[in-house]
Amino acid sequence: MMRIRRAVKVARAWGCAAVLALWGAGAQAQALIVTVDLSEQRMEVAEGGEITHDWPVSTARAGKCTPVGTYTPYLLKRMHYSTLYDNAPMPWSIFFLGNYAIHGTTQVDRLGQPASAGCIRLAPENAEILFETVREVGMDQTRIVVRE
Repeated sequence: MMRIRRAVKVARAWGCAAVLALWGAGAQAQALIVTVDLSEQRMEVAEGGEITHDWPVSTARAGKCTPVGTYTPYLLKRMHYSTLYDNAPMPWSIFFLGNYAIHGTTQVDRLGQPASAGCIRLAPENAEILFETVREVGMDQTRIVVRE
């Protein structure tokens, strides 16, 4: 019963047709879906339709924007320094749209509330877990879903 509820939750987040297409294609064991809920400031990670992680995040603060949509990551960098924000460290970066990335932060006390310039921030240990999971599964088999 729990597995069905999780599958329904993933399907709602990513789109039923897309999830069913992946399952029908036999890719469920490989597909990684990272869902970020801006209103809840939470991230769920689902592998093969099963939720494996649920973490607090920080997304865009007032006056800034975290883009909503479905993305495929295009670049993984163990350590990146922001060229836009005073060389701010961005460990375990997973870039998904232009300069937007999921990455670790030292401001863990701000997790669970909007605080970033637009990136999706995680506790460093969680960012490392996600980074390594994306690397293992493959960027082409990973979808990042950001919803309001």
